[in-house]
Amino acid sequence: MAKIEIVAVEEGSAAKLAGIQSGDELININGLVPRDILEYRQLIDSSNVAIEIRRKGESHQVEVERDFNELVGMEVSSSVFDKVRTCDNHCEFCFIYQLPKGMRKSLYQKDDDYRLSFLYGNFTTLTRFTESDFERVVTEGLSPLFVSIHATDPHVRADMLRNKRGAVSLRWLRHLLANGIEVHGQVVVCPGVNDGAVLEDTLASVLEHYSQLKSLALVPLGVSDYTPESSSRMRPHTKQEAEAIIDLTLEWQEIFNRTLAHPMVYASDEYFLIAMREFPNADIYRCSEQIENGVGLSSNFIKEWQGQNENLHSYKSGFFQWVDGAPNGSYRPKLFPGTSLEDSREKLKVSSGRIKVLTGEYGKSILEPLVADLNLKLVDICAIKNEYFGGNIGVAGLLTGEDINKTLDKYSDDDVFLLPDVCLNEGRFLDGMSTDGLSKSVVIVPTSGYQLRKTLDYLVSETI
Repeated sequence: MAKIEIVAVEEGSAAKLAGIQSGDELININGLVPRDILEYRQLIDSSNVAIEIRRKGESHQVEVERDFNELVGMEVSSSVFDKVRTCDNHCEFCFIYQLPKGMRKSLYQKDDDYRLSFLYGNFTTLTRFTESDFERVVTEGLSPLFVSIHATDPHVRADMLRNKRGAVSLRWLRHLLANGIEVHGQVVVCPGVNDGAVLEDTLASVLEHYSQLKSLALVPLGVSDYTPESSSRMRPHTKQEAEAIIDLTLEWQEIFNRTLAHPMVYASDEYFLIAMREFPNADIYRCSEQIENGVGLSSNFIKEWQGQNENLHSYKSGFFQWVDGAPNGSYRPKLFPGTSLEDSREKLKVSSGRIKVLTGEYGKSILEPLVADLNLKLVDICAIKNEYFGGNIGVAGLLTGEDINKTLDKYSDDDVFLLPDVCLNEGRFLDGMSTDGLSKSVVIVPTSGYQLRKTLDYLVSETI
């Protein structure tokens, strides 16, 4: 059992009044040791709670009294206390295997933990799922969960996971759905492995055996320069292959609409970018839970930008976002602000600088037409090439401080730089650099079309 450290205590809160301090170690609640943040919240959810803490090696018993609906007011250091259940699959396409050496250790941890699926939207293969896990999920209503399907053919799935339990673990998916647990699925499509006829068979099997799924995302595998030799058959999609995935998706959306009255299957936005096709209308996406898979993100971003909706993007957590701790109030880690908008606007008033919107290569293809339509002559969209991963990754969420600095160094100190918050987790980029390590000041902007448009309008006003 890992140490449960109390990392923050809110002033004036019930915990503060009881004498609990930041840095105390939580031993138990009402004599019970929580295994994770879920049990912690269940145990602490009463008007009178006996908490044992350890401070400077000595144990203390404190009584916490609070009013109904009043928060206890303390934050613990992690979301899982009894050890994250690690993944024992060895998928060729796993992005963890494609990370360069020298990154912080937490990024190399592969989880297959249903709790992190519920808390953060991490996908689980269910190969380590047990009967007791199933009972807890159903009893406590831990829903929705996110399940990696990849293929429904037992032999193909076991081969892809490199784990013989992959052939049978989807039985848990059937049981979860039968017991009312909401589940979103994904298929990481690997050319020549689980596309074509295998993918068609998977979609047919979903219709026959897993029709209660809320959604199914088709996601292209990511390939970096660090892909192991043992995964040599893994390669990016061609334009023609991306077009085939989109066409198959459209075909099956019609089938699911006729039989289940909703589209079910969605191709991620990356396929439309690779195929150079227009994104579907945002109205086709019936749920936002797959947005972290890039499903409907671009269409929703455009709709937000156009002012048709201010809050379409219900952000959860992104890739790698869970690894460095769980906030007490919500499950999305706090993001550190950069320089202020007010200072940036004043800077533009007294200089010849321009507004540089920093993003990934995919983001540029989306943003440039939007900015051009508004004739924002002060605004440039600057794509950052992801050299850290070898240049094959185009999403903004995997940008590193090192690559951002290479781009910043090309421009004037008079310029104002906007950076999407999806690049950061607790103020750090994937390579561990903080915003303080950037060569120029940046404005951190929420990854939302509405917020970016609002920010640009504010900066441009009174400067032209």
